[in-house]
Amino acid sequence: MRYFRIKALKFILGCGSFFSLLVCYGQKPEPKLKESFISKNLDFKGVALEDSDYTLWGCAPIQDEEGKTHLYVARWPEKNVDPAWRKSSEIAHYVSDAPEGPFLFSDVALKGTGIDTWDKFAPHNPEIKKVGNRYVLLFIANSDYVQPPHPSNQRIGMAISDSPYGPWKKVGGNGQILSADNPEKWNYQSANGVANPAFLPFEGKYFLYFKTRQGSGPLRYGLAIASNLEGPYEITDTPVTANKGVLEDGTVFYHDGFIYLLTTDNHGENTGIVGGGTLWKSKDGIHFRLEDAAIGYDRLPHYYAPYNEEKVVKVYGADPKLERPKILLQDDKPKYLYGPGGWNIYGGERTVVYVFKINDN
Repeated sequence: MRYFRIKALKFILGCGSFFSLLVCYGQKPEPKLKESFISKNLDFKGVALEDSDYTLWGCAPIQDEEGKTHLYVARWPEKNVDPAWRKSSEIAHYVSDAPEGPFLFSDVALKGTGIDTWDKFAPHNPEIKKVGNRYVLLFIANSDYVQPPHPSNQRIGMAISDSPYGPWKKVGGNGQILSADNPEKWNYQSANGVANPAFLPFEGKYFLYFKTRQGSGPLRYGLAIASNLEGPYEITDTPVTANKGVLEDGTVFYHDGFIYLLTTDNHGENTGIVGGGTLWKSKDGIHFRLEDAAIGYDRLPHYYAPYNEEKVVKVYGADPKLERPKILLQDDKPKYLYGPGGWNIYGGERTVVYVFKINDN
């Protein structure tokens, strides 16, 4: 009897949240939100990028004037995700002639300084945009990857280049543009600092969205606005997302008169899908209400018909979900969704970057 109790406990713990438990029993809970124009039109194309020598994580896409697609990818040589990401991450640059790949390694855009700076360790969470004729690369880093102080010492930096191939020059000398160190702001001394930058030029301003928290409250997205690209960035008075539970990741884009913010719903408390995507929608980019949100994407098994859990290698995480989703725009329309997964659904020992085409409505 004791054996069966232990097995049952291991089963429940392995399932994670309540929603994951339902999935483990084969009962998928009803979604809480309607499907978005993205989730209804996603076409799984498989693997955009894999590298046998590196664990791959956040992946930010952009296209140049010649039509080549560039990916800026957080990677590290260790096979584990945590703690390797906060110690060894670097931002590598891969290039392809097509959005679906294959992508070939080009260069390393950013590494930790290894000296006594705010970004001594692990440039991570890459975000890439083109502003005018310049490429703008945002990232997080930390000064000490050991807990504590990590992750409260996470900060956001910016580097700029005239070419997607670099060289990258950090703004303001050391690159730092945002922290949680201002006692006048609602996220002062946030337990995870500021992370997961998502960047958007909007109506003559520069909007920098970031994951943070207030006291012991839930993770939410905040917003900092600047009149100049290099800052200073001023954090607004309140969070911008009215999310329930844990919110992760983030990418932002403007489409058809609205600002869309796509985040991961780790426990399914917003969408009803554990690890699904929440697509937030706002006219002003300052207020994202849950009643205006929709499902951005489902979990990997929903799109991959041959999915077989016996073949899956679970490198990291409790669910077969996308991490760090990023959108590639073409002609100002969202056309591709990229995201690594902690689970390799093909059976490889390393994480890979998955890619989806967003078909027309």
